[in-house]
Amino acid sequence: MKVEQKDANLVGEHIVLEPLTLEHQAALSIAVADGNLWELWYTKVPHPDDMKAYIMTAMEAEARGEALAFAVRCRHSGAVIGSTRICRWQQQHRRLEVGYTWYAKSAQRTAVNTEAKLLILSYAFETLDVMAVEFRTHIQNQASREALCRIGATQDGILRNHQILKNGTIRDTVVYSIIDTEWPDVKQGLKQKLASYQEAVQ
Repeated sequence: MKVEQKDANLVGEHIVLEPLTLEHQAALSIAVADGNLWELWYTKVPHPDDMKAYIMTAMEAEARGEALAFAVRCRHSGAVIGSTRICRWQQQHRRLEVGYTWYAKSAQRTAVNTEAKLLILSYAFETLDVMAVEFRTHIQNQASREALCRIGATQDGILRNHQILKNGTIRDTVVYSIIDTEWPDVKQGLKQKLASYQEAVQ
C-alpha cells in the first residue's frame, strides 16, 4: 500500500503539515537558522547549505514507499517553522518511525510539537493502520527524551554504540514506542495538553 502525497496534508488549529517538496527549501533554510539548529551536536538537523540534499533524500525514501515527509507551517503567521517525517515505514509489519523532527527555536516550547505529534500519530494509527510507532533519540538529548515521555511513549531500550557521528563521538540511541492499544489514551492526553496552551504560535 502506498499513500499518495496529495492525501497527506494534515491540518490542525495551530499548524499544517504539508508534504515536503523542494519548494520548501528556502523557507526551511530560514527556519533552521532560527537558533542555528545544526550546531546541536546530538541532533541531525541540516545546515541551510544542505537543505536541498536533505529534501531530496526524503523524497527518494517516499518514492520507495518507506517515508512521508512534511514541512510544518504555522497557520497564524504562514511561516514554515520546521519539519517532521514518517520514516522506516515497514508496511508489511504495520509499523513506522516518526523522526527527523526539528523546529525553529522560536517555535519550541509552544503548542507546535504537541499538535504535530497529535496530527502525525492520528494519521499513522487511524489512516495508515499501523500497530506501532517508534521514536529514536540520542541518549544525551534530554529534552527530546522528556518530550517523548510526556506524550506517553514507552522506552523500549537503548541501542549501545549505535552510530558514529560526524564529530567522531559514538551515539547511544534510546528507542521509544507507542502501540495501537495505547493510542486512545495517548490521543486523549495530547488533546488535553494541547488545550492547556493559552495561545498559539504567533
